[in-house]
Amino acid sequence: MGYVTAVPHLRPEAAGPARAGRRSLAIALLSGALGAAVVLLATRQRWSEGTATVAGGEFPLTAQGSDVTGVPAALAIVGLAALVAVFAVRRTGRFAVAALLALCGAGTIVAASLGASDSGALDTKAAEATGDTSATVDSLSHTGWPYVAVAGGVLLLLAGLLALRYGRMWPTMSGRYERGAARPARSSAPAVDPDRPEDLWKALDRGEDPTGA
Repeated sequence: MGYVTAVPHLRPEAAGPARAGRRSLAIALLSGALGAAVVLLATRQRWSEGTATVAGGEFPLTAQGSDVTGVPAALAIVGLAALVAVFAVRRTGRFAVAALLALCGAGTIVAASLGASDSGALDTKAAEATGDTSATVDSLSHTGWPYVAVAGGVLLLLAGLLALRYGRMWPTMSGRYERGAARPARSSAPAVDPDRPEDLWKALDRGEDPTGA
């Protein structure tokens, strides 16, 4: 009577963390890169507009996001650099970089939200246009671009939170070129006896010259 050997099955729980790590990595990379791009794009657009009274007439004024505040663009660049740096560090360093990425997202949200109702940039332009330092902008209105920057900040924040939660499961850069890494020493080849044909063939198979001194 024969015996049937049971083949062990892989536990589905073992594949869960690996799958979660891959999924979170893909989402973090996409949301982080997209968030930074959205913020940089939004800060180059018109955030507010109004008019200034010059010589009895109305002079139109506009302000881009970079005129209102330079914080979102700066944080987007830092956040993008942190997203790349996550894969270059390990353990505590990875946690710190992930926290920096999340803080960049949160800071972008706050700065862009404040800029959505800011009038300082247009007041400055009104003072320059009229030559009156006390002049302020009239008919002030804002566009939706500050809220687009807020959405980009949310994506950066999401990437940072994912890095904080799942970063320990993500791969790191290869350490093959790290300083101090030693290559395994090649074993010395056995001596070749010219009177033994099998030794000559083995030397040729190893890529050696059996006739060499």
